[in-house]
Amino acid sequence: MTSTSSSKRVKCLLSLLLLFAFAVCGNAQGSGAKKIFMVTDMEGVSGIFDTELQCLPYKSPRWEESRKLLTGEINAAVEGLFEGGATDVVVLDGHSSGQNLSVSDIHPRVRLLTGGAVSSTLELDTSYSALIFVGQHSLAGAEKGILGHSYDSQNIQNIWVNERPTGEIGAIVMLAGGFGIPVVMLAGDTAACKELRQLVPQAECAEVKSGVSRTAGFMLSHPASCSLIREKARRGLERLAECKPYRVVGPVEVKVELTTKGNRGFRRREGVEQLNDRTWVFRGKDFIDTWLRFSSF
Repeated sequence: MTSTSSSKRVKCLLSLLLLFAFAVCGNAQGSGAKKIFMVTDMEGVSGIFDTELQCLPYKSPRWEESRKLLTGEINAAVEGLFEGGATDVVVLDGHSSGQNLSVSDIHPRVRLLTGGAVSSTLELDTSYSALIFVGQHSLAGAEKGILGHSYDSQNIQNIWVNERPTGEIGAIVMLAGGFGIPVVMLAGDTAACKELRQLVPQAECAEVKSGVSRTAGFMLSHPASCSLIREKARRGLERLAECKPYRVVGPVEVKVELTTKGNRGFRRREGVEQLNDRTWVFRGKDFIDTWLRFSSF
């Protein structure tokens, strides 16, 4: 064997070893990745108690203040998530068709999903390790739930999933579960935290306010809220292994009772049944299939 041939073989072997090392490192990094999806809303933020006064984008007298309060709570949660081991965070601007958050104010390490026409699955997929809520309110009719409603306070009276009263928290927990994503944390009022714990008892909750009625409650200061949210987000992600995806097994029935104003006259089709003037039933093979039948209307 010549020295030239030997040198080429050594170089080839070194190249193969380097490729193997990169592959091993890449797999190790991939297996340790923690991509987190954050659902945000406004009615659950501390200091917010009145829709007309605070929650209507570009219309409410105090909406700009509300936007800043929401952004502060989101950024606090983001800090906690990264402290807890997150490698990637996506933030959904989930209040009023995504008109609230700005890339000039949001945490520089996140990606912001904002604007209208987000899909009914919220663009979720199996790449996410966990989901959290920030600024989340309780379902319609929840006892002392501040500004509680179920998706649309003007048009929807009640929603049930397999006869279980369900609001935005429950529906998103079930939606995430359909993709194998566990919910590990929520920031909102006491009623919203109670609602999540009924589905995911192990989840961390930052109770930033406690209602005395639908439009009043005891509020933490903004700095105190942010500090609590940061800690709970960190703990939630550190305890990720304790929270399992909430899966609804078998066929699913979603029943929706509309308000008088909201009775839009859904048309009958496969998997859709009208019970009375204001109540419709949607059926499918699993939660995602059924939810898409309802939310496509």
